[in-house]
Amino acid sequence: MLSFFKKRERKGKEVFVLALDIGTDMVKAFISANSHNKGSIIGVGRKKQKLGDMQSGTVTDIASVIDNCHEAIREAEKMAGVRPDQLIMGIAGELVKGSTSVTHYNRPNPDSKIDVDELKTIIHKLQWKAFDQVRTQMSYETGYNEIDVKLVHAAITDVRIDGYKVGNPLGFQGKDVTISIFNAFAPLVHYGALQTIAAELGLDLLAITAEPYAVARSLGYEDGGNFSAIFIDIGGGTTDIAVVRDGSVDGTKMFTLGGRTFTKRLAQTLNVSFQEAEDIKIAYSTHQLEKQSHKIVQEAMQSDCEVWLSGVALTLSEFYNIDMLPSKILLCGGGSHLPEIKLALETREWSKSLSFARKPQIDFLDPKSVSNIKDETKQIKNQQDVTPMALANLSLELSGEERILSKILRKVVRLMQV
Repeated sequence: MLSFFKKRERKGKEVFVLALDIGTDMVKAFISANSHNKGSIIGVGRKKQKLGDMQSGTVTDIASVIDNCHEAIREAEKMAGVRPDQLIMGIAGELVKGSTSVTHYNRPNPDSKIDVDELKTIIHKLQWKAFDQVRTQMSYETGYNEIDVKLVHAAITDVRIDGYKVGNPLGFQGKDVTISIFNAFAPLVHYGALQTIAAELGLDLLAITAEPYAVARSLGYEDGGNFSAIFIDIGGGTTDIAVVRDGSVDGTKMFTLGGRTFTKRLAQTLNVSFQEAEDIKIAYSTHQLEKQSHKIVQEAMQSDCEVWLSGVALTLSEFYNIDMLPSKILLCGGGSHLPEIKLALETREWSKSLSFARKPQIDFLDPKSVSNIKDETKQIKNQQDVTPMALANLSLELSGEERILSKILRKVVRLMQV
């Protein structure tokens, strides 16, 4: 009931969107008031997950996760003074794969201007072509049959006509239409669990989207043109990686090493419970341990960090379509607080076998960096909240007035998700 708190009045065409980040360790619910391509976080709710609720980013106890979601949402609603109208959810996990396909369409009448009907035909043909290519690749990588690999979402990242970049192809002439389409896939069992959770919440579902894609889009680089970076989001159960080149998301991949791995190592080394080890790890990350304890924890963290770093290197080597990796690496997620993470990435050895033009430069993503979303709650303070902020940011283009390209693609995607 909203009677326990002051109800917020809706301003003009304001839309209230719930950004739901269901992580291995924590459910985070952020309510955003969206209007005119800008948003403000007006409510924040968090609920700790039990150890058996999630495994490596995937749901293992649907009923318990739904209860956790409801608690986080209630907390956010109480703070915001509103109930959200729409929902955007993030999906992560080792078996969630994303890739950008560049496909070409040769127009039979290059002198004629592209109209809506022809644009629909072009997008329909190119997306099905990209869909078949990527789904086959994802099936091979995950070991699932193609029928069990579901399209999570798709987005057009670049459009060119005869090599000339355009935002809206309508009215243009030309022979070769080249469209870059990002497609993200997940196993049916994983995607279906999130659909079940979304249905239980009873909100208008805008999208279930790959979290590293949302993070990679959060800086507003699509207006900048030549922005390139590697985004690394270290959660409780997984590390999610997205590669952006020249303002376009080339692909996303995940592997199952996250914050819990470090906590388990610490619990074994110190012979303490998982929760005690988690508390010690947080104290270590915030430099609150005395010198001797700090040294013991540091030694325990270093061995697992080397394994984690090899996972990063292996994952980046699997971006087969990339000739040269961006030299900027941006970190976020709760696991990125560990000092060893940044220190390990700053060593030169790990990157020598990869196609970097120069030694990677490491920096942190801050929630304030998210381009079109501001925090009114003063509750969002570090990089562990970047992902739900990024989901809220992505909701702006989904809840607002859609561009013609996105509108057509969304209709095609609905057919593919049946």
